[in-house]
Amino acid sequence: MSFPFFEELTSVTDLWQTLTAERRDILLYGMGNGADKILRVLEKKGVRVAGVFASDGFVRGHAFHGMPVRSFSDVCATYPPGECVVLLAFGSARPEVLALIERVAARYPLFVPDVPVCGDTLFDAAFFSLHKGELCEARALLCDDESRRIFDLVLAYKLTGRLDLLLSACHGEDRARQLLELHTVRSMADLGAYNGDTIKEMQTVAPLCFALAAEPDRRNFKKLSAWAKTADGLVIEAHAVAVLDRIGEACFDASGNRNAGLATGHNTKGVTVATSTPDALLSGRPVDYIKYDVEGAEAAALIGSRDTLATHSPRLRIACYHRSEDLFSLPLLLRDLVPGYRLFLTRRRSLPAWDLDLLALP
Repeated sequence: MSFPFFEELTSVTDLWQTLTAERRDILLYGMGNGADKILRVLEKKGVRVAGVFASDGFVRGHAFHGMPVRSFSDVCATYPPGECVVLLAFGSARPEVLALIERVAARYPLFVPDVPVCGDTLFDAAFFSLHKGELCEARALLCDDESRRIFDLVLAYKLTGRLDLLLSACHGEDRARQLLELHTVRSMADLGAYNGDTIKEMQTVAPLCFALAAEPDRRNFKKLSAWAKTADGLVIEAHAVAVLDRIGEACFDASGNRNAGLATGHNTKGVTVATSTPDALLSGRPVDYIKYDVEGAEAAALIGSRDTLATHSPRLRIACYHRSEDLFSLPLLLRDLVPGYRLFLTRRRSLPAWDLDLLALP
């Protein structure tokens, strides 16, 4: 898809419009939080789902939203090839799972609805039209053709739900490592540190000596702290806080799913956690590299890093997929906060459009 592609996308029928006009049965492939969100959108649009299924071997006689969960083999016995439409309702980056999904897509039209991890704002045709200018500005900030290719494909996918576009919008992890020069990182801040997995990975590629880790989830922080005590040769300073643009407290989704964070989704297990800013946590100390993966609070965390970014110019890796507006709002925010950073996009292979990162190099 060549630039300018915005005009081409203006006339594209988005996935939700396509589903509204669909006359074949629509089936959900998968269950859980993503399926809940998709069903809420379809209900609002008056689109009926005929059933739900899982891969063979994952069916235990249970039901989802009152629908019995069928096996893929059962679906194949019911619907000839092409005679139903499938909506992928879960996510994965595991190669064996992606292979199962591609097997389903080889038999039936399969779409991957783009529902946001945080908030309820859909990236549909109306959203695209409203933010077309900002998207164009954000794209112009990207520094290489590969970043613009990823941007174009992700944008087209978000509107259409097309699996082929999403699978094309990726490359290997080596690109991010090379751009960030991770092999030279001696100190880092891991914001959204989970159980320390990113720091562990960094130890294998970098001469890491110091890591500041912020993780608000109680269970994850316990695992992080336990591992930190065993990390020989590495100083890990762990903080049980959520990072924002203010010091205080905030509501946190403690539901325990992959994307639990500051008031994400429609949760009923909200707890209060302490908040801080990256500037306050670092207290003027320089770091070579900061990773932001804070489940939709990336903009606030960047604002809370203003002094660190202006004074020390660390390399940045910012998750750019939790909110529908992230694709344009985060590049534009970073431009305004610290003009002069060079911006790139990278994306690891996964479904749906997760693992999309904005890299910022001083």
